[in-house]
Amino acid sequence: MEILTDAPERRFARGAVLHPEGTSEQLTISKAAPDGQGWLLRFREIPDRSAAEALRDRYLEADAIPAERDPDGSYYWHEVLGAQVKDPSGRPLGTIEDIYRAGGGEVYLVRGEPYGEFDVPAVRAVVQSFDPLGEGIVIDPAALGLENRKERPRRGDRRLRGRAPSADAPELPGDG
Repeated sequence: MEILTDAPERRFARGAVLHPEGTSEQLTISKAAPDGQGWLLRFREIPDRSAAEALRDRYLEADAIPAERDPDGSYYWHEVLGAQVKDPSGRPLGTIEDIYRAGGGEVYLVRGEPYGEFDVPAVRAVVQSFDPLGEGIVIDPAALGLENRKERPRRGDRRLRGRAPSADAPELPGDG
């Protein structure tokens, strides 16, 4: 099992309960041991390896325990999902729709206007302030190259449809 928790020894203690993502089904840990970068888990409710195959490629969730929150300002992923993302001037850029790990760090998938869908690596060079349960997340669009990306016209914005190309736009075959 790939680990997404900072406290696997606590989360995978014998008797701890996990839930397949989006369900209330309980899986009680009967045995757990570190295995390379992941962990091997055995559940009371899963009798053999073939039954465990049903869990392949699924997230297992643990109940959030507020007392476990680290004092360093960390958040659970479910608390970050739906947070508003803004630029330094306060202009909304979208909301966090998904979170995944890449290269040992977290990446937030943001959807919304004016740039559509884009990824935000959770690094200080990009994220200027992080308050997902309050004011939102402020990012530096220039650090992601978003300002070089064309803003997408909003649905129904007729001012941008059929606009003549700018003078510095390359000529297309058949133009002229």
